[in-house]
Amino acid sequence: MGHLVVHGGEKFAESVIIDDQVLEAIEACNDLAPLHNPANLIGINACRKLMPGTPMVAVFDTAFHQTMPQEAYMYGLPVEYYEKYKIRRYGFHGTSHSYVSRRAAEVLGVPYESLKTIVCHLGNGASVSAVKNGKCVDTSMGLTPLEGLIMGTRSGDIDPAIIEFLAHKENKSIDEIMTVLNKKSGVLGLSNNLSSDFRDLEDGYHRGDAYAICAMKTFSYRVAKYIGAYAAAMNGVDLICFTAGVGENAPLVRTLVCEYLGYLGVTIDQEANSKRGEDIVISTPDSRTKVMVIPTNEELAIARETVRLV
Repeated sequence: MGHLVVHGGEKFAESVIIDDQVLEAIEACNDLAPLHNPANLIGINACRKLMPGTPMVAVFDTAFHQTMPQEAYMYGLPVEYYEKYKIRRYGFHGTSHSYVSRRAAEVLGVPYESLKTIVCHLGNGASVSAVKNGKCVDTSMGLTPLEGLIMGTRSGDIDPAIIEFLAHKENKSIDEIMTVLNKKSGVLGLSNNLSSDFRDLEDGYHRGDAYAICAMKTFSYRVAKYIGAYAAAMNGVDLICFTAGVGENAPLVRTLVCEYLGYLGVTIDQEANSKRGEDIVISTPDSRTKVMVIPTNEELAIARETVRLV
């Protein structure tokens, strides 16, 4: 049995066979992922009870990002908070980022370790990663999945002082403000509650709805900014991959993002860009930086890790 576990903290840089010590370590990360890790443990314990003696593997959504250098994962906070509470950037969607970056190299027939790849995992939750020579060197999500890109209902990066400002203005608690940031923000909030579904936003964009246009453009702009940042972090980029529900199925989003990437020599083949659900290069042959769509397959990645360990 292979189990996806959202948060492995600093304890797990790769997948492991589950034993009692591993379960304790996963439970110790509950504070870092209170919505996910307890539920993951329920699933693991249920399977152990139903199938005693069956080897089980934990595949961590944070593990792929554990190769980030210190300068990429540390926050500008007093170092005591890292030493006491391990407050740092962890990143998520690691199973997807790992699969997509490897799969892209396979499709191109290029050694994985020779590429500088930026993976844009764009769905209701969204993140970008920089993968240099087969290792993750930076990613946009942080201690929690709230940091980074604007998402379906999550705010992504904001000035942290906004939390205090809104708490006073709206007479809300920290918990109430965090609910706003996690569940009422992102493209849902930007679109004036039209939708967090990008299909609805694309319809609104084409019919001229000002809020939908703002949401789509702001989302795409933020993705383009992270691509630029990670091109700098790796001192160049060979390949940009789009994946996940929006990345794979929203040609408009890919077009809006790539309009910012002329400085990387990116030109999009609109016929290729109109296709869905297949591994495909969507940049023109003369583009200096290749752009691809690679459908993610986290289940296959979990299965491969489970086979490898068992």
